[in-house]
Amino acid sequence: MITLRPILRKQSWGFSLVELLIVLVILGVVVFLAIPNIVQVRSDSEDNLARSRAEALNVAAAAYFQAVGNQAASAAWNAAGNDARYNLVAPYLAFAPSSLSAYMPSGYTATFSGDPLRQKATLLRGGSSLAY
Repeated sequence: MITLRPILRKQSWGFSLVELLIVLVILGVVVFLAIPNIVQVRSDSEDNLARSRAEALNVAAAAYFQAVGNQAASAAWNAAGNDARYNLVAPYLAFAPSSLSAYMPSGYTATFSGDPLRQKATLLRGGSSLAY
């Protein structure tokens, strides 16, 4: 009669070095592919925020002209600079901060037109115009 002895094996509960390196390489490739997309999404979201705030400025200017009256609003509008024009329309903006530079995202500027009922505010990112 043949008796079979159990084969003694050492059980290992951890991962081998090769397995850990493979996981690290896979994670590195995923991060390498994902980071440029994350940066682009952030840039796009800042552009969209600036566009929506410029549109809100246009709507607020139209509301200001409608509430005050065209002649009185035109007189006050033409006598005011860009920051003073923001102060005129700020009551018509929801949660408006105290200045135009605080209202726009960092790196973006908005300039009101001379006639806000016919022409939209100009939106700039850095030195280049941003269409909206």
